[in-house]
Amino acid sequence: MFELSGKRAFIPGGYGGIGEAIARGFSAAGAVVTVAGRSETKAAALARDIQGAHGVAMDANDTASIRTAVDAAAERMGGLDILMNCVGFNREQKLADVTEATFDELYRVNLRSAMFLAQAALRHQVAGGRGGKQVHLLSVRSQLGMRDYGYSAYCATKGALVMLVKQHALECAPHNVQVNGIAPTVVLTPAAEKWKTDPGRWEALLKRIPLGRVCEPKDVLGAALYFSAPASDFVTGQVLYLDGGITATQ
Repeated sequence: MFELSGKRAFIPGGYGGIGEAIARGFSAAGAVVTVAGRSETKAAALARDIQGAHGVAMDANDTASIRTAVDAAAERMGGLDILMNCVGFNREQKLADVTEATFDELYRVNLRSAMFLAQAALRHQVAGGRGGKQVHLLSVRSQLGMRDYGYSAYCATKGALVMLVKQHALECAPHNVQVNGIAPTVVLTPAAEKWKTDPGRWEALLKRIPLGRVCEPKDVLGAALYFSAPASDFVTGQVLYLDGGITATQ
């Protein structure tokens, strides 16, 4: 139910802290993986460390780059069964300070890229004729705002991604492609270490989480394996809030 033997997975954002854990975990479960990111050097370096993996360059700001990367991944793997979209980032700016450039950048990377990754992946999944999975990494901030910090663009794009998941699930269902999302709280990766440098912010974060800790990459991997494996063949259009109980308390 949780094996990925014979599956071909494309993982944009695949050499980040979360993406790397998923790429390694998918490979261990039997999948052939292609990792993608803006740096071809980093993607290739990780791929060399994962048996049978591939690395390609992809700029999430550029729709043409997205299509080229998906096509290249499908060609190298002989098809594409799984899209595991780990692309996303944040720039904190409070409402009074939000710039058009920042808002537009988060829209392009967090939302528009998901749209056209899904489109490009679906074309190969339909052509392959054996269905597939599309999984997008969201955030608990797709449901909850962030008090005291500037999260307008981030919350807006991640919230919109929830509806993109639902709509894509409906449109992909006739092709036996399931579309779901994973929405974690802060994940303990190198990029999140800045949270620990502010003791007040870190302690407040932990206090809000009933389980008393932040998410770890292995937690996201568990959810990603579920949504990418046969275990979830009858699950589509859903978002799993991987948040230690935050959304159950507010």
